[in-house]
Amino acid sequence: MTTRTSSHQLILLAVALALVAGLFLLPKVIVKPKDGKGDLAQTATGGANRDKGATAAAGAELDEHGHPAGSHDEPGATPEQPHMTVAPAQRQEINGLLAKYAAEKEPMAKLRVASDLAIKYKAIEKHDSAGYYFEQLAQARPGEQAWKRAADAYFEAFSFATTQERQKMLGAKCQELYGKVLKNNPENLDAKTNLGMAFMAGENPVQGVVLLREVLAVDPKNEKAIYNMGVLSMQSSQFDKAVERFQELTKVNPENVNGQFYLGVALAETGAKEEARKAFQKAKSLSTDPGLTASVDEQLQKLK
Repeated sequence: MTTRTSSHQLILLAVALALVAGLFLLPKVIVKPKDGKGDLAQTATGGANRDKGATAAAGAELDEHGHPAGSHDEPGATPEQPHMTVAPAQRQEINGLLAKYAAEKEPMAKLRVASDLAIKYKAIEKHDSAGYYFEQLAQARPGEQAWKRAADAYFEAFSFATTQERQKMLGAKCQELYGKVLKNNPENLDAKTNLGMAFMAGENPVQGVVLLREVLAVDPKNEKAIYNMGVLSMQSSQFDKAVERFQELTKVNPENVNGQFYLGVALAETGAKEEARKAFQKAKSLSTDPGLTASVDEQLQKLK
């Protein structure tokens, strides 16, 4: 996995487990079982690479992109990165592009501005705003890659949404856009995997599991699909099954940091303390992430 996907961004999850909300966060969290149950938890670490999902004000009205109403055109105002400081020069540049986009009448010129806005928003990790402008480009020039670029941007925002309103809004957008990707190419496994994760966090989790199984039927060594099926087993307290999944994952890629950590958690839950200790130590050896180190040390302390 890349550095981004294997880094452990661990923020406290505050949404209902009944919605299986943790499932779509799985590439970026640590599962911390409590009292014998799979309890999804996260703790903040530095250097975030994705939307952090701070909650909007309770009861805040959301627009069609999952923003608090009126926030879309304000760099830094959307809820993903409220703590992130946007440099004045960047803010001024984006505000200028927004004004230009609103005023531009020539279609091709307007698309060029939309492309610039998408890139700028992505650079400051306002992924839902980036998704909006990537979607404008895809609507003008539809195709597998264009739709996937828009879908992936929305998925970034969706991955750390921590209100049910934003989950529903952004999850529906992911389902819509990944559906367009798969219409162009039903064999796009990354799109199918992300679509499955969006379904698992919504009202049709069974469809999400079906999609992940379809991915594994085509590509049995697909790390992302194995990983999320493993954490699905963790979340449902099927720890023996989780051990099997994470053992499979670490055979495919012994340097998968998340896989090694989760293998340790699952083994510890089954009572295999020595094997769990080895998995935790392996995970620790593969990363210098202080958040991971702290989590490993915490788990090792519990094994004593």
